[in-house]
Amino acid sequence: MTITADEFKMALQNWASGVTVITTQSQSFGLQGMTASSFSSVSMEPPQILVCINKSVSTVDGITESGIFAINILNTEQETTSNLFSNPNSYADRFSTTPHEPGKTGAPLLTESMISIECTVVEQVSAASHWILIGEVQNTVQRSGEPLLYYKAGYRQIASN
Repeated sequence: MTITADEFKMALQNWASGVTVITTQSQSFGLQGMTASSFSSVSMEPPQILVCINKSVSTVDGITESGIFAINILNTEQETTSNLFSNPNSYADRFSTTPHEPGKTGAPLLTESMISIECTVVEQVSAASHWILIGEVQNTVQRSGEPLLYYKAGYRQIASN
């Protein structure tokens, strides 16, 4: 017997995760980005990460075409950025109101994020409603700040000592 989608969602709300914005740029789709929390490291040698993206989201089309993406790990000051990149009605405003620059791969890097990790796609795996994208890390840019967390359907911060 499997659990319902609501039961699964309730269970996962107890897992605190960092908040990221996945970005890409392609010839056909231009600049694209979306908020995601399904992000993890895969291996150190070679350095690889993975991100899970719903197949219905157009950002995956741009990543598939370009073969590049960046993971931008948001800081505690970027709740608005997270909301902007998760709102399906905000496509036109995402990059016009968010400071960014092209990275070494050409993927847009959000210049106010804590960390930007540039990747080239090495594998794309179908898993039910999502694509699992595995990327080999080509470059990282580290900046200051504390991570923005998502827990129990709300934003959180690491407690100060």
